[in-house]
Amino acid sequence: MEAEDRISLTIGRSRLEIVMGDITRQETDAIVNAANSRLTPGGGVSGAIHRAAGAGLREECKKLGGCKTGEAKITKGYNLPARYVIHTVGPVFSHASRERNAELLRKCYESSLGLAIEHGIKSISFPAISTGIYGYPMEEAADIAVRTIADFLRKHDEIKVVRMVLYGRDAFEVHKRAMKKLSEEIDKISYNP
Repeated sequence: MEAEDRISLTIGRSRLEIVMGDITRQETDAIVNAANSRLTPGGGVSGAIHRAAGAGLREECKKLGGCKTGEAKITKGYNLPARYVIHTVGPVFSHASRERNAELLRKCYESSLGLAIEHGIKSISFPAISTGIYGYPMEEAADIAVRTIADFLRKHDEIKVVRMVLYGRDAFEVHKRAMKKLSEEIDKISYNP
């Protein structure tokens, strides 16, 4: 990975990173699966995670009884480098429900991070939740993701590294811009003579 494919921001005693890469290869304690409500293998990120983890993940997911939008559940990582997979169900985007969509997307990140703390997880990798087949506009989703994670890390320093892992260049650049904007806002807040 080249230096321009990674950006990070220190928040308290934690670090938020934006990287371009494959979430199934991340060596963080946990990775997050952008799951469907049945927690069954699908396409996109979910399908890639299930394929890389192996059949054990599918079998454990069957026992969880699904997952509601905005909530999160945890399983073992099986054949993945990560010890755990945290499954969260993002909202299907609708212009008519824009505020509710944003609230549910924030809940996905908060629920996943809260579950990570409950399980002593110190590092976690997220995909861009709901931006694939669920149709969430990338710019809005990136802004919600980086702000929600940053807000969480300001209150909780148990997690040391939160990494957003973006598969494509366009998604990476959008998230990089969202984090740079957040960084500039933090600098303005920090420097208040």
